[in-house]
Amino acid sequence: MYERLKLDRPHGARVYDYFLGGKDNFEVDRQAAEHLLQAFPGFRTAALSNRMWMHRSARHVAEQGVTQFLDIGTGIPTSPNLHEVVQEIVPEARVVYADNDPIVLAHSRALLSSRPEGKTAYLEADVTDPQSILGSEEVKETLDLSKPVALSLVGVFHYLPDALKPYDLVKQLVEPLASGSYLIFSHCTPDFAPELWERAIQVYKADGGDAQVRSKDEVARFFDGLELVEPGVSAPFRWHPDDETNKLVEKGEFTDVMCSLWVGVARKP
Repeated sequence: MYERLKLDRPHGARVYDYFLGGKDNFEVDRQAAEHLLQAFPGFRTAALSNRMWMHRSARHVAEQGVTQFLDIGTGIPTSPNLHEVVQEIVPEARVVYADNDPIVLAHSRALLSSRPEGKTAYLEADVTDPQSILGSEEVKETLDLSKPVALSLVGVFHYLPDALKPYDLVKQLVEPLASGSYLIFSHCTPDFAPELWERAIQVYKADGGDAQVRSKDEVARFFDGLELVEPGVSAPFRWHPDDETNKLVEKGEFTDVMCSLWVGVARKP
């Protein structure tokens, strides 16, 4: 497996794990993460606000009665994982996880600890090949695409430059989903600190990674044809904040600059 980990360059899932205080990362990831923190000190705050928002958005969608979730770009398991969050509300929820990092596969047992009423599955796949995900046995055996599905693309698409046609990829993933499905989406933005982010992207590319951050208007395009849930495209700490989020805002830890994310949840008509 180590040959497949591509340790000559950092991987977004492992860098994110480092920002969240995890231990499932390698020297190449830690070096890239520290270089990024020097360029933009808000990465740890952004990662935390993103994860807290993911929990709130998943709960919100589950509360609307959606019982099926497809989480692409899962990342290294960090409890509570998505299925643990939604199965607290709907114990029968079914979740398919997908990621392209073999280290996530190595820890996938944590992603498969479903409640007996529900079900989880994991596949190693890449978001740049939607059909390999939608046509997989894991999806076919776990989800019923004729019924609403929540598609979770959290902190993934800033790793996809325009050359990979990210808007087309989202369209390909959303089109087969039934009416009443949801898109849960977050993306890093340079809007609040453009000079810092320009430097951070240069640093990440110099370390062997690739990324492209996008403006609010560019992020909003990912929701074309969908009905955004209020408050629309928003900073993560302003999207249905809970008490824990509000406390971090009051302490001055969650700010536009330090989080530098646009997030949104939208329903397919």
